[in-house]
Amino acid sequence: MGTDESGKTGNHPDRSSREWCEEALTRLNAGRPESALDAARRAADLDPGSEWAHRLISLAHERLGREAEAVPAAERAVELARGSWQARLRLAAVLRRAPGRWAEAVEQAELARKFAPEEAGPEIMLGDLALLRGDHARAEHSYRAALAIDPEAPQARVNLGLALLRWDRPRPHHDPAWPVDPRETGRARRALEVWSRQVRLLLAVATLGIAACALLLDRGAEARLAGCAVLLLLVPLTVRQARRVGVWPYAGAMLGRDPWLGVSVVSAALSVVAFAAWLLLGAVRVLPPSFDPVWAGLAGIVVLGWPALAAVRALAESWRGRPLRALAVTEPARESERTARRNAGVALWIVLGRTWSVLVAVVAGALVVEPRAAVAAVAVPYPVVRGYLRARRRGHQRGDPWLAAATWLVVPAAVACAAGGLLGAAEGLFGTAGGARWSQAPSEAWSGAWSGAWAWRIGLGALAAAALVFLLRGLQAWWRGGPGPWRSSLLMCDLPVGAGPSVALDPEVRQTFSYARSIVLSYGDALGPRVAGAVASVTSSGELRLIAETAAWAAIEEDPRVAVFATDPLQRRFWVEVRGVARADSDVLRVTPKQVLFGEFPGRHQRR
Repeated sequence: MGTDESGKTGNHPDRSSREWCEEALTRLNAGRPESALDAARRAADLDPGSEWAHRLISLAHERLGREAEAVPAAERAVELARGSWQARLRLAAVLRRAPGRWAEAVEQAELARKFAPEEAGPEIMLGDLALLRGDHARAEHSYRAALAIDPEAPQARVNLGLALLRWDRPRPHHDPAWPVDPRETGRARRALEVWSRQVRLLLAVATLGIAACALLLDRGAEARLAGCAVLLLLVPLTVRQARRVGVWPYAGAMLGRDPWLGVSVVSAALSVVAFAAWLLLGAVRVLPPSFDPVWAGLAGIVVLGWPALAAVRALAESWRGRPLRALAVTEPARESERTARRNAGVALWIVLGRTWSVLVAVVAGALVVEPRAAVAAVAVPYPVVRGYLRARRRGHQRGDPWLAAATWLVVPAAVACAAGGLLGAAEGLFGTAGGARWSQAPSEAWSGAWSGAWAWRIGLGALAAAALVFLLRGLQAWWRGGPGPWRSSLLMCDLPVGAGPSVALDPEVRQTFSYARSIVLSYGDALGPRVAGAVASVTSSGELRLIAETAAWAAIEEDPRVAVFATDPLQRRFWVEVRGVARADSDVLRVTPKQVLFGEFPGRHQRR
């Protein structure tokens, strides 16, 4: 049963296989993969040799989340048309999600690029494969190559922005080339995260509790015994989480691929050592005064290690990548409009975070060293204002008043701090310590100092307000479960590939190859174009089978793009040229058509 344009169910017994493929593609574009799968299966039943039908079956399974079922259909399409770049691309798309078959996915994408260097799709797929492995430099190269072919390719533009931002893929700990299921490494990562979080939290609370009991209640000995009990409690906790890590051979590589996971685990182990040393030093009755800083430092490692690590990570994440360049290359298109706007918003938050951190550093340095140095703060907001206005012009930034508020809070903060530095009133910023000196100064100087103090307060208040806006925006995202102003909200554009129609050979073309007295194969080698005589036949699936001289095989292996020319003896003025990709199979060359030219002598031709 099929569905007509009105959406009603009906029979279409007179439809051909190719018409069912067109119907399946229409349903896929309309967001109806289940119905598209039914139409594609009908096409495959009518013509089992239709590689387009099998590609659509694979794509429908992928859209339905059935990656395992999408692989056989894609492999069948490649088997039917070994020179089809779209079939190779479709197979690469499904193999990248199959554990242990990443190398095959890369190989298929490279073959697709070899078969169709004039197409942007293979370069985009190679860029996606590099991006998912965290190879940002190679991904950037592939996306720029794709944009050189098709400057309007939306997926290349969005994902190039991610490469410039040094995007963290969803599973940074997992190498897609590993032959292990990513769900297993995901469980291992979760166990390591939970262990490090529990250890750090438990030891921080225990340290604060022991210090409070020793200093306030004079129960130091009992508190240290409780601390030893906490150390013993870590043993079953560690054993429990260790059992959940079922892929210990990959644990070291996981920590290397995800540096923040490695830092978290190492900091938890360091907290255990610091806590034990802290208890040991506390048990010493007579501790030399020189050990006091050591004892306090060990407590600081246990208690402040977690927030310090979070602050360092937030600062490091803000300074990764090139967000302004990412904003420059990302263009909203119909196919990727929501993804492009979301990524642009995150990029603007990253630029805003950089601007805020630089302003804080400049202002702090000016307050400590020389107040007049705060004049440099005026130039700091320029990048974020420029990026924000550019995003507004391109239609990226819409519907996020939090970002607008934070951006326009940073600008007056910079101006006010610069004014405070010029007026030179840092002494009276937090009080009236300089009041005695001011009272003896002329009224103009006192008025300037008073204005400078208020300028400093306004600037610092605006900086604090911008930070508060960021926190409120993050809380809103957390409460609603939506994207927040951080890197984890970045999305990769992953449009369906390999759905385009195959090139069909009309009856006139088939007749020409069936009755042609001479067929010419054109190919290229290191010395230039070559021609050779051949014998050809056309299969039911529209593929050419050629028997050609042996000298052509080695050249075709290097560059499989060929052209096959034939004339129809029944219609002496009619000629056909099929351009395609040739692949060796046993003792014949299989040519998958990419383009068909036909016409009448002396040279008028048309393209199909």
